[in-house]
This record gives sequence, C-alpha cells and structure tokens, in this order.
Amino acid sequence: MGNKRIAVIGTGNLGLSIVKGLLTKIDGRFITATDKDTSRIAYLKEQGVNITSNNEEAINNSDIILFAVKPWIILPLLESLKNSFTHNHVIASLAASVPLDELEKSVAPFTNIVRVMPNVAAAVAESASCISKNNASEESLQAVVSVFNLVGTSYVIEEKLMGAATVVGGCGTAFVLRFIRAMAQAGVQIGFDAQTATNIATQTVKGAANMLSEAGIHPEAMVDTVTTPGGITITALNEMENNGFSSAIIQGMLKANDKIK
Repeated sequence: MGNKRIAVIGTGNLGLSIVKGLLTKIDGRFITATDKDTSRIAYLKEQGVNITSNNEEAINNSDIILFAVKPWIILPLLESLKNSFTHNHVIASLAASVPLDELEKSVAPFTNIVRVMPNVAAAVAESASCISKNNASEESLQAVVSVFNLVGTSYVIEEKLMGAATVVGGCGTAFVLRFIRAMAQAGVQIGFDAQTATNIATQTVKGAANMLSEAGIHPEAMVDTVTTPGGITITALNEMENNGFSSAIIQGMLKANDKIK
C-alpha cells in the first residue's frame, strides 16, 4: 500500500465497516471519511481519520476513492464529481448491481474505475471482497485489491459474477448470523442462558470456518469427520434436511439472485 491515501465516500454501515477495518492496519491520517452529517463520525477524529462532508475535498486529498453509497445514488454522484478525478486516481464502486459500463459512462473519459462487493465483516478485517474490472489498468485493480486485502481477503472475478458475489459474500453475512441465532435459540431451549448459547454457537461457527479454510476441502468431507454411524450428529442433520434446511438456504439465495437481476 505504501502511503496511498484512501477516501471512503459515504459512511453508512458498509463504508464505516471499511473505515474501522482499515484503522486496524493503517494510520488514520491516510484515511478520509465523508458523511453529510459529520457529527455521526466525529469520533473517528480521535483515531486520526480526516472527516468531511465535502466529497471534492476528500477526492483531492486521496489516491484511492471508495464509493460506499446506494445503487441509486452512485451514477449521479459520480457524474457530479467527475471533474475532480485525475489520472492519478483510482475509483472503486461498492454499489451493488450497477455495472461497470454504466459506471464508466458516468465518469468518461476517466477509466480507472472498478467494482467491489465487500461485506460488513470488513470492520474486523474479515471481509470476503470480490473485485472486477473492465477498462481500468491492472495497476489500478491491484491497488484496490491491496486495500481490500487489508480488511479481509480479496477475490478478482469476472464482472458477470458480481451478482452472485453480492448474494454469497455480501448478503451471506446475514444468512450466517441468522443460522447462529437459530443455534442459540435451540441452545436456550435445551438449557443454556441466551448469552452463553450465543457465545458457544458463535465460536463453533468461527471454528468450523477456520478449519474449512485451513483444510481446503469440500464442506461435506468435513461433515463426515464429525458424524458417526447411528450417532447424534447425523440424527440432527437428517432431521434438519427433512425440514428443508439446505433447500431453504439454496432457494433463498436463488431468490436473492433473481432480485438482483
């Protein structure tokens, strides 16, 4: 990263998560965060972050600009700011479902713009961030990859898969959290207090994810290491499947993908 200066335009849930994650890895003086109401993010000043409500100011003082705004805002916002971009800037749009060709039209003739789909786990430097480019240079792409590797793990993908990335990586955090909630609720029913049940479920999911990441094998292969013939685990899994466990997740994600289209 060197001394690249990063601007985060828009500090809603996602933008703020990225700022928090970046602060775990780089000095706050290299970060500028914008919000219409700077009182919301005034506390970031204590960590050295530059805060402003002026997007042009943020752009002028940065090298890499991350637009963490809603899809219906991104195109007119880029259009209004395009005269502020120089050949030294790299832009990343975090707006779901807005394709690169539309983004590029809004900032033409500027071309150093890429798409990113991170998730809110960026706040703890654990985001799964998918990145794609069209006409941006390879150097620009790698600059953005470097930023998002600071807040998790980045995957360079074809743009046609960005919708799928939104469902699996972006929305996926909510799916996993709902699963943890269900585990905790069951834990309460069978005897734990709510906090203990939540703590155990959270650590169990974290442990399973870390094991899978380290092993690099198919999840079902790891399931086989936990189940024994006629045992408790397989009994529970079969009951879950009888009630549509895997099907419900798959169908929900397919419906989310249809929504994007």
